[in-house]
Amino acid sequence: MIRIENLSKTFTLHNQGGAVIEVLTGASLHVGPGECVALTGASGAGKSTLMRLIYGNYRASAGVLSVAGTDIVTAAPRDILALRRQTLGYVSQFLRVVPRVPTRDVVAEPLVALGVPRDVARAQAETLLARLNVPAPLWDLSPTTFSGGEQQRVNIARGFVHPYPVLLLDEPTASLDAANREVVVSLIGEARERGAAIVGIFHDAEARARVCTREVDVREFAPMAQV
Repeated sequence: MIRIENLSKTFTLHNQGGAVIEVLTGASLHVGPGECVALTGASGAGKSTLMRLIYGNYRASAGVLSVAGTDIVTAAPRDILALRRQTLGYVSQFLRVVPRVPTRDVVAEPLVALGVPRDVARAQAETLLARLNVPAPLWDLSPTTFSGGEQQRVNIARGFVHPYPVLLLDEPTASLDAANREVVVSLIGEARERGAAIVGIFHDAEARARVCTREVDVREFAPMAQV
């Protein structure tokens, strides 16, 4: 589902005299259905950069990167957007939503975008919100007013409301108490069982050990030198 071969990424700092920072070089990773791969390595090693490359937020400098058969390196923006709607889900650390949109509609939106009737999508959203212990009186409010932990649970509900074949998870258990961490671990396990290919960053060592099938240290892909 995810195929990465000899992938490299550099950034050019135009406000620093055109300095070139090489972040990743020679990265290779294959992730199949039902796998959950944890990206490990110290802060700054390139974990988030690799995730953003897979999601198409960054364009690779060289190499092969495909998700469910779509070549992310050469794909047109409309093809990336279509992949995100149908196939590639991403739970980031931060909830970014349009202000004043009710929480149930924020969570339901990925389903509505796929043509699911709004009432059906809202019902599925409510089921996930209840499972993640977001109180029902909050469902009609914008999540921009919520606490960090509540926003993270809304983010997780939105990421799991559609059965994406490929999932990217950036610290999915951060800001959560023990009970809600258990819910998220269960959701990840269920996604694996239905065959999702998952790549994640998990600083929570216990959660990582329970949900991940293997670990990849991104320091293996660090450049030997920077120019």
